[in-house]
Amino acid sequence: MKKNLSACTTVLVGRNATIDGSTMAARNDDTFGPLTPQRFVTYPAYHNHPNQVKAYLNKCVVDRPADGYRYQGTPNVDYKTEGVFDESGFNEKNVGMSATESVYANERVLACDPLNTETGINEDLVVAATLPFIDSARDGVKYLGKLIAKYGSAEGNGIIFSDKNDVWYMEIVTGHHWVAQRIPDDAYAVTGNRVAIQQVDFNDPDNFMWSDGIQEFVAKNHLNPDKYGWDFRHIFGTADVFDQHYNTPRQWYGHKVLNPSVDFDPLDFDIPFIMQTNHRITLEDVEKILSSHYQGTPYDPLGHEGTEQEKQLFRPISLNRTQNSHILQVRNDLPEAASTIMWMSFGVPTFTPYVPFFGNAEDIDISYRETPEKLNMNLKSAYWMYRALSMIVESHHAEFSKEDLDYLKDAREYLYRWVNQVAPQVEGMSAAEVSDFLSAKTHEMVAEMATRTKDLMAELVMHGLELSKLTFKIDKNL
Repeated sequence: MKKNLSACTTVLVGRNATIDGSTMAARNDDTFGPLTPQRFVTYPAYHNHPNQVKAYLNKCVVDRPADGYRYQGTPNVDYKTEGVFDESGFNEKNVGMSATESVYANERVLACDPLNTETGINEDLVVAATLPFIDSARDGVKYLGKLIAKYGSAEGNGIIFSDKNDVWYMEIVTGHHWVAQRIPDDAYAVTGNRVAIQQVDFNDPDNFMWSDGIQEFVAKNHLNPDKYGWDFRHIFGTADVFDQHYNTPRQWYGHKVLNPSVDFDPLDFDIPFIMQTNHRITLEDVEKILSSHYQGTPYDPLGHEGTEQEKQLFRPISLNRTQNSHILQVRNDLPEAASTIMWMSFGVPTFTPYVPFFGNAEDIDISYRETPEKLNMNLKSAYWMYRALSMIVESHHAEFSKEDLDYLKDAREYLYRWVNQVAPQVEGMSAAEVSDFLSAKTHEMVAEMATRTKDLMAELVMHGLELSKLTFKIDKNL
């Protein structure tokens, strides 16, 4: 099976831990290479139409029910080569899904339950096989769990489901076994490419779900290394030097942002998955984590504090191969029809804004819906416009970072105000009216962001021309 390697970072926040009572489920979608063009689409609902969804990267074929909800996705443009990978979105029942956070099981457990790489469910089709058919976050875990029991899993994956009440994180680690944990309302969670879930309470089905027979599987095959407890990470996960330089530092920095008084070691294999804070978590906090590269530490590859060796020691959270960074937010303080918002950055999130898209706005702007495989300098494509901005800013980071930070701050102010002004107006509208209204307003917002972004790019290009080393000033004393 060809695998388009994914290496993502996840942040999850319960509704009582946020400043506005929303749930937030966020992830960076990182691919193997720096350019894997994506687009943003809405798949229509269908009725009395039983069908199948087929993977492009293996031989998996999943039977789908005759009725399916409308849902969003951010698929790859070159899906026949790269796979579809719908990645993230909401369905019409206001349920969000983000898939996947690649996770890796140890050889001890895989020897007992190998991955079904040939015909098992993989990231290529998991959203299309699940999101159109679920009515809640908990329902998403149950539904996908049944699919794994029937088809097996082709790879290790962390899957996020969210709604207005709950955020669930499901980790599929072997061919047939998985555990899911509900993020407590007053807590948050951070992970990056390692098995994250720790102690599992099998007496608490309200907050944990698991594959049939997983306890017996572990006992029969002598897989639990701990004398006491049932730590999912210890049993199924890995703990090696690769984790310490690629994975654990991202979890460490996420906690550093949200819990600056807590002093963890970035090399620690047992950094907590779930924690609480003494403050309310904001959308900006989550953006700060997903757009970060260890700012304020010696490990920042764009910083000035560390040695060259320290700057290259750990894999940053935000990368040039982050294809999209998204925050699935469900706002309980807004009308339900406008409560689901996917904040999405199509560029490198260090340098580009998170643009809000309502889950019930069916008509996606053409600049997001149609993405060419290669850059066209007319910059009509949002993906290529924001990728180009990222390259321009990083090319002269010391000189351009202040202008970029000002642009991002102004964009946040504008976009927060836009959401708060637009969303309340859907009160009393029919579903069709809501979609038409939110779609029209979103087109206006996307156009405004394109104007702001292109204006900044023009300023930076002109500034960059002044920085050329191919210049000469004659000595006036000659």
